[in-house]
Amino acid sequence: MNRAGISKSRAGASRHAVPMILVTGATGTIGSEVVRQLAARGEKVRALTRDPSRLDTPPGVEVVRGDFLDPESVDSALAGAKAAFLVAVLGPDTRPDVDLISRARAAGVSRLVKLSAIGTGDPEVGPGGTWHVPGEEALRAGGADWTVLRPSTFASNTLSWADPIRSGEPVPNLTGDGRQGVVDPRDVAEVAVAALLDPRHAGRTYTLTGPEPITAPDQATVLADVLGRPVRSLDLTADQVRSHLQGSGMPEPYMRGVLAGTSYVRAGRNDVITDDVRQVLGRRARTYREWAEDHREAFR
Repeated sequence: MNRAGISKSRAGASRHAVPMILVTGATGTIGSEVVRQLAARGEKVRALTRDPSRLDTPPGVEVVRGDFLDPESVDSALAGAKAAFLVAVLGPDTRPDVDLISRARAAGVSRLVKLSAIGTGDPEVGPGGTWHVPGEEALRAGGADWTVLRPSTFASNTLSWADPIRSGEPVPNLTGDGRQGVVDPRDVAEVAVAALLDPRHAGRTYTLTGPEPITAPDQATVLADVLGRPVRSLDLTADQVRSHLQGSGMPEPYMRGVLAGTSYVRAGRNDVITDDVRQVLGRRARTYREWAEDHREAFR
């Protein structure tokens, strides 16, 4: 692969006869899985990332370097694409999200699938609840087929617990006894793939959750059972949550959004379960236990 700029297609990509699908955020939790699942189906995939060296893609995937703040690189990545999976740079500045949608339409991309978040538009969520709103509005206002995905919290978020689990420390619980429909990222990606390939999902907004509402201590209990060792959780106060986020180097505007979001969950407002995964995929959503069993080695 040519790491210096836009990479050449990997072997065999030119032999595909199907339309090109662009996946933005291709190194992310969902984007990387969307790339993998599309490639497994034999689709022609172009993966957009700021750092191609971080991508380990299947054969046949074209990897391109691009940055949302570099319009020319985005336009180049969109050229020839018939569908696109859009992952915004989440935060208070919503302009890159809206601009990406505008550029996709200008490039003639006829099917757009946007990764949003559960609770978008709900003022109770706090600042984070507004970050996807302009992008969703821009998506619905245009002429291309569109689908919005609003997943609940990812099961993979508990990978941040790996170090304390290995060292026997308690894992930080930022959300108290607030229950959430924790969703497996593989299910989110599979729904995204269905929306990219099947026009029947056009004009739909899917709220994607797991099959059961669980708390952070519940997740710790599941991990303890799967790993065969104790996993304790430590309930953090609001001030401790702030200190925890500050310690991670999170900028203040993002921290305000996360603090409001964790309070929203702690108050029980994200105790939401839907059947959207089953409706799209024809099977139930994976449980947190299933995710933990498939990722146990990450905690050892």
